[in-house]
Amino acid sequence: MYLYNSATHKKEEFKTHIPGRVEMYTCGPTVYHFAHIGNLRSYIMEDVLEKYLRFAGYDVNRVMNITDVGHLSSDADTGEDKMLKGAKRENKTVMDIAKFYTDAFFDDCRKLNIKTPDVVQPATGCIDEYIKIISRLVDTGYAYLAGGNVYFDSSKLERYYIFNDHDEDDLAVGVREGVEEDSNKRNKNDFVLWFTKSKFEDQALKWDSPWGVGYPGWHIECSGISMKYNGEYLDLHCGGVDNAFPHHTNEIAQSESYLGHPWCPQWFHVHHLNDPAGKMSKSKGEFLTVSLLEEKGYDPLAYRWFCLQSHYRKTLVFSWENLDNAAAAYTKLLNRIAALKPEGDVDTAVFDEYRKKFLQQVGNDLNTSMAVTAVFDALKAKTGDATKLAVIGEFDKVLSMSLLEKAAALREKAAQAVQSGGGDYVITGEGDPEIDAKVLARYEAKKAKNFAEADRIRDELKAQGIEVTDVKGGAAWKRV
Repeated sequence: MYLYNSATHKKEEFKTHIPGRVEMYTCGPTVYHFAHIGNLRSYIMEDVLEKYLRFAGYDVNRVMNITDVGHLSSDADTGEDKMLKGAKRENKTVMDIAKFYTDAFFDDCRKLNIKTPDVVQPATGCIDEYIKIISRLVDTGYAYLAGGNVYFDSSKLERYYIFNDHDEDDLAVGVREGVEEDSNKRNKNDFVLWFTKSKFEDQALKWDSPWGVGYPGWHIECSGISMKYNGEYLDLHCGGVDNAFPHHTNEIAQSESYLGHPWCPQWFHVHHLNDPAGKMSKSKGEFLTVSLLEEKGYDPLAYRWFCLQSHYRKTLVFSWENLDNAAAAYTKLLNRIAALKPEGDVDTAVFDEYRKKFLQQVGNDLNTSMAVTAVFDALKAKTGDATKLAVIGEFDKVLSMSLLEKAAALREKAAQAVQSGGGDYVITGEGDPEIDAKVLARYEAKKAKNFAEADRIRDELKAQGIEVTDVKGGAAWKRV
């Protein structure tokens, strides 16, 4: 497999510290509000990456944090704690907020067929690990105390900036959010490892530490959690492109200074989902969530399909028209799969050939658009339906679009519809169970002398570009 590495700015062959095993870490949500669909694009692509690695034969240990403390409203250690902000907004405790939005996040993931990572660790559960790391950094001179807080000293590093190929806007998160100067810092790139009570008197969550009662900074949590569950050598770190600076930059700085050796060689960053006006966020415009998509009548998997059609390193522009197109394409695909008859034997030679090709194509920097193309290629293959279904089912281990399950449900629905017509009404068309069901419904309306309903269905089909012709013993339809 070849992946683009944000740390080296080039596509490289994917290698691991222990051959055949992947220690994978993905930055989780800050659970102060619902995740918007821009956030969820990253989790979808990370999910595809994990499933591809397993598909390719790797043993994967994927770890994810839940940020329930320490993430300030600016990513550069200024402003209000996001968790406290959420608690004040809803007049609840921080822990109530954390539980509610953690549950909501994983409910969204379930609807999008995103697998739960092997380890999910709330930041509040690893305070001892952070204190251990910070203590060593202080003892070795990589960190200092100032104004009641503990700061990492970036001047001790030979190289601080790692991801310098990102857009200036991505690198200047603090500037973009109006960061105020912290007079306690020795250098502009220094960052807080531990806040004491001198920072926020109303901070809800505090712990004893060698430096006073306080709480950890945002950046230290991912290093501590990853070292606890992935070990000292991490193979693959994932996140949104906006995490590259300062969050991931600071993770590398503190982790390698603590460990004394390189920490993570491979960095995977998913680019933004934008609306036509620019970067999508919780603070502007319509707050786009999975629940809102459902309220508007969309299957959440139509949004997953929308994401899969684009490359993870390309900015993706969301519009309702674009989502409509993706939803229509997904429905059409399901209907084509439903038209296949699950009968006969699987041609193992053809199956193996298509699987090998899929591995090569998708393994070229997680090319999900080629994965989508591979499904359509399988549908057109010169082989039996049973083989086509087996190939598509194999591909769906990575895509996770519920292709066989949803197609089987459509096939069953069509069979029941035809059966309810008495079995003497034959519908011929292009193998679309949904259209078949509507044609049958029109026939049943006419049989019941409900001609208004029959005409309504005919007009509905016509609007879809479907022409129905009544023939002896049934009907024939075609797209015009």
